Amino acid sequence: MRIKLALTAAVLAFSAQAMAQAKWDLPAAYPASNFHTENLVKFAGDVDKATGGKLKITVHPNASLYKAPEIKRVVQGGQAQIGEILLVNFQNEWQVFGADGVPFLADSYDEAMKLYQAQKPLLDKKLGEQGMMLLYAVAWPPQGIYSKKPINSAADMKGLKWRAYSPATARIAELVGAQPVTVQQAELSQAMATGVIESYMSSGSTGYDTKTYEHIKNWYDTQAWLPKNAVIVNKAAFGALDKATQDALLKAGAEAESRGWAASRKANTETLEKLKANGMQIHQPSPQLKADMQKVGDTMLKEWLDKAGPEGKQLVDAYRKM
Repeated sequence: MRIKLALTAAVLAFSAQAMAQAKWDLPAAYPASNFHTENLVKFAGDVDKATGGKLKITVHPNASLYKAPEIKRVVQGGQAQIGEILLVNFQNEWQVFGADGVPFLADSYDEAMKLYQAQKPLLDKKLGEQGMMLLYAVAWPPQGIYSKKPINSAADMKGLKWRAYSPATARIAELVGAQPVTVQQAELSQAMATGVIESYMSSGSTGYDTKTYEHIKNWYDTQAWLPKNAVIVNKAAFGALDKATQDALLKAGAEAESRGWAASRKANTETLEKLKANGMQIHQPSPQLKADMQKVGDTMLKEWLDKAGPEGKQLVDAYRKM
């Protein structure tokens, strides 16, 4: 009888433990070797440790669980409890998501952080209305232009097959006369290898991750913008956690944000050196190219403000006062 009671007690204790343990999936669009993904894995480990295994988060890199454009929807719908998105990908849904993709609005890490601080209250409100919450966000390194052929002005970009991965990058193509082709990061290497694209704008980090140097030999350091990856959480999934687990998750998120910005700065320096070592020519843009791209930026900021309305003006005004 005692053995039976002991077994029953053990089963009940195990069941209670199983019920208390939460398992979350975190879909991400970038390779396991990317600094964003490495940061996610460290974050998941910190959560596991801080909660004593009560919340286990599995990171699914390289769009292996869901493709980049699907991740926001599946977190909102609860198919995944947490996910990492590139905010600019969702500009067509709401213009403020694309604020950090407006060329030359914020063109350094310090300016990008100011823009994030101005943008964050608006992001919190919008995501909250959609049943989600912003856990943290980390900027990519500054964006430059990869091109098969040398470019000294915007005129040299006319007709180039140009990778577009967001509304902003598609609009840049239109303004300089390039041919936009929609290609997500997971398909970028193949698109270059097969000649689908011959130019695109991105960071040194993306160029190294995708071995762009095998196909394209020129990168122009325009420092056009620093788009952010945001880690978003389903509010119902968060609400189902006990208070101690919620607090541990929020703390780990704050630490991941701080660590991620530092990792981005480090990755920018290191990946440019690695690109050089693999034969990439790193160029400073000519005065003409800089002037031409600044005109593109001015046009796109005006267009963005027209579309974003009062929220956009509020954001830019707040940013410029910082």
